Amino acid sequence: MSELIPINYSGEEPTVSARELHKSLEISKRFSAWFETNSQGFIENEDYTSVLIGTEVQNNGGVQIRELQDYSLSVDMAKHICLMSRTEKGKECRQYLIDLEKAWNTPEQVFARALKMADQTIAKLKDSVKSLSTEVNMKNQIIGELKPKADYYDEILNNPGLVTITQIAKDYGMSGKRMNEILHNLGIQYKQSDQWLLYSKYHGMGYTHSNTVDIVRSDGRPDVKMNTKWSQKGRIFLYETLKENGILPVIEQENTHTKIQEGK
Repeated sequence: MSELIPINYSGEEPTVSARELHKSLEISKRFSAWFETNSQGFIENEDYTSVLIGTEVQNNGGVQIRELQDYSLSVDMAKHICLMSRTEKGKECRQYLIDLEKAWNTPEQVFARALKMADQTIAKLKDSVKSLSTEVNMKNQIIGELKPKADYYDEILNNPGLVTITQIAKDYGMSGKRMNEILHNLGIQYKQSDQWLLYSKYHGMGYTHSNTVDIVRSDGRPDVKMNTKWSQKGRIFLYETLKENGILPVIEQENTHTKIQEGK
């Protein structure tokens, strides 16, 4: 069957362009006036919808896209307009639309549309599953990255007492001497008279608690030594600062090593 009127099959039901119908019926009356007369009694967004179409027009030697008002008509509305035209062309177009409806509703066409809808549904589900899978993988990665941190945080929070730098250093698999040097290089503390002291910007932060102890030197001289221990808050500060500089506690080093091995 040759195409007498262009039909749009992109929706759930076929539709007809009002402008194309106006053209096929060979109407001489201006489109806007014709449609206003013939759309009476029909309901917008049920029998027809308003659409804008673009058409090329010549403008000063160039081509310009101009928007035109059009309407997407149901086949029933298009058939009615053809009937009301009371012309041979109207009868021909109406019969064309009737034949189209018959073809559209044959078992083969209904089954073909059902298959198409099923394919579209499957495609959407695949996209949805893929998206969910990606989201789950991202969340799993985040959880995997946070778990060692959570474990070490738990370890800190479960030990609210004060600890020495040597005890903290053990968490990182190093000596207290090496840890003190690292904290010095990071601008956290400095050494004076064989004592490690925090830089002034960290005073009053609650990171450390210090007390003095009276001692006697090997030569018999009395002296005073300061003992500094790190608080729970201070340990968390050290953890975050060290991690920013690529220094991880042993518990996280082991997790990172496991991930590298799994990736090989």
